[in-house]
Amino acid sequence: MTYLPFFSNPTAARHVHLNNSSGIHFALHHPRSPCSPAPFVAPLPFSTVLSHDAARVQALTSRLSKTTATISRASSSPLLRPDAVSVPLSKGTSLGVGNYITRIGLGTPSKSYAVVVDTGSSFSWVQCSPCRVYCHSQVGSVFDPSASSTYRSLPCSASECGGLESSTLNPPACSVSNVCIYEASYGDSSFSIGYLSEDVLSLARDLRLPGFVYGCGQDNEGLFGRSAGLIGLARNRLSLLSQLAPVTGNAFSYCLPSTSSSGYLSIGSYNPGRFSYTPLVSSSLDESLYFLRLTSITVDGRVISVPSSMQTIIDSGTVITRLPSDVYDALSRAVAAALKRYRRAPAYSILDTCFVGSLSRLAVPPVELVFQGGAALSLPAKNVMIDVDESTTCLAFAPSGDVAIIGNTQQQTFSVAYDVGRSRIGFAAGGCG
Repeated sequence: MTYLPFFSNPTAARHVHLNNSSGIHFALHHPRSPCSPAPFVAPLPFSTVLSHDAARVQALTSRLSKTTATISRASSSPLLRPDAVSVPLSKGTSLGVGNYITRIGLGTPSKSYAVVVDTGSSFSWVQCSPCRVYCHSQVGSVFDPSASSTYRSLPCSASECGGLESSTLNPPACSVSNVCIYEASYGDSSFSIGYLSEDVLSLARDLRLPGFVYGCGQDNEGLFGRSAGLIGLARNRLSLLSQLAPVTGNAFSYCLPSTSSSGYLSIGSYNPGRFSYTPLVSSSLDESLYFLRLTSITVDGRVISVPSSMQTIIDSGTVITRLPSDVYDALSRAVAAALKRYRRAPAYSILDTCFVGSLSRLAVPPVELVFQGGAALSLPAKNVMIDVDESTTCLAFAPSGDVAIIGNTQQQTFSVAYDVGRSRIGFAAGGCG
């Protein structure tokens, strides 16, 4: 199999490839992997990861319940004064530290940027000079719109400006110079504010997307790590997936790697024969997120029933899978019974089913997540339990509200296909390198 790198930048060439039979391939990195193109400056305690994960889940829950809150830090941004209208902000999804990292090319000539990949977000943005208010520290140089011959900002009359509220969950603002201003706010008080723009997105040797609509961030504050920005893969007309769909088809797949493996993001065609499928489910709670139907969980062959009314989201940025309390309690009891010969350990942050010792020393029972249509995730031990420190391992599930969220710990090393065009999600084991 021969990959054809587009970028003259050799760093970018290592991250983006084109293969006509299986879509556009991006290298995908765990956020805490030493190979990540935007690594954290210092190792994060796992308790910090879990606290940020709790913020993301709380924000998702608020979003689904249509709860709104004003985030004063963003609404008081100097970018919105005095030459623009300030508007209230609604909570979006907390980015935290659970999202995966890849690279994209932007502008003419194309330059490479490390960005967060998020299936829970619909809007894409990068930090832009002159950073009129604030840019967080990122790997590499900040995108300079004045250096791109194909860059342009979009006016307030543009249809894309009118579509911002459904994409960012916040209404647009308008500067006195008639430039559309986006406001993307997240549940942990992180935010990006800037100018709605378009430019050429370069993904592979044979694929340039002129007129790619994104945000040129001038005030970007919060938990974005050292990334240059974010690409959104949720279901909305401004998402990267929707903008690429006329060229590549309305599908993408990924394998989320562990810290010690390599993964991929592929947009476009994929090998459908590898996967077992479950239907995408429509939900009035949020039309942009990916809902599916979890029908049961098995632990060592024992079936745990799931209420037919339970709604389930699959999300690339949530670290720990959440289950409604009654379902979680049944899972916790079943796993604890299978591990009864091991000494229990105190709860660790949001994880309450913990044992003394490392994962490698536990005989973890097989756990399977079964979805409508028969598709299933047969979880290896490392997708069931997680080492939280040198002497403790815990069940990598936690209780939540009424909506279940399939997190990335359970998805790691599986290939997951989001075939939006055929309204289905597929799973296949052994996807990462």
